[in-house]
Amino acid sequence: MSFSEKFYQNFIEENRYMYLVRGLGNTLLITVFALLIGLVLGFLIAVVRTTHDKIGKLKLLNMICRIYLTVIRGTPVMVQLLIIYYVVFASARVDKLVVASLAFGLNSAAYVAEIIRSGIMSIDGGQMEAGRSLGLSYPMTMIYIIAPQAFKNVLPALANEFIVLIKETSVSGYIGTMDLTRGGDIIRSTTYEAFLPLFAVALIYLVIVVGLTSCVSKLERRLRSNERK
Repeated sequence: MSFSEKFYQNFIEENRYMYLVRGLGNTLLITVFALLIGLVLGFLIAVVRTTHDKIGKLKLLNMICRIYLTVIRGTPVMVQLLIIYYVVFASARVDKLVVASLAFGLNSAAYVAEIIRSGIMSIDGGQMEAGRSLGLSYPMTMIYIIAPQAFKNVLPALANEFIVLIKETSVSGYIGTMDLTRGGDIIRSTTYEAFLPLFAVALIYLVIVVGLTSCVSKLERRLRSNERK
């Protein structure tokens, strides 16, 4: 068959391109919810760890967080996804998108926590002392003085974590989730043509990543220009 005939067979015939459209929508949905989970949980873990490092409190929570970080960062995300789906939620009827979002969110939280912790630790200790001298409690100083400066410092790194997260979700098809990669694989198994559907999936991922990388670069330049002002 000619290229146009293969293109028609893979994408136009029986509206097979909709597998990619639905898969892309689910991929973005999983990524957004996983990012939200990762940001909230990662921030809490970072606060616990920096509080322990700075004033020596929360020893038990800090130990739990260290174990969590070691386990999550030391095992593949695909294995974590399979454990959460086939073990944790084995006897529960939970939507696969929810399971995937939770699994990738828990994985992302471990990396976000270290990014935010490095940002908090990079803030000069005088900032904390200044806040306490104004009568602010430790939590209030952390929320209103330290955290905003830390987030500004680590914003590009967090944006890069979002880019990595999008690519990591490509393994969510292992639990039967209809993501972008799974959509391309369904077309491949139907038409017995591997190149075009898989190339289309790779191209979509590439366009998304290049677009987000460009946004991150602009964000970094804007932050640098604001610092010079």
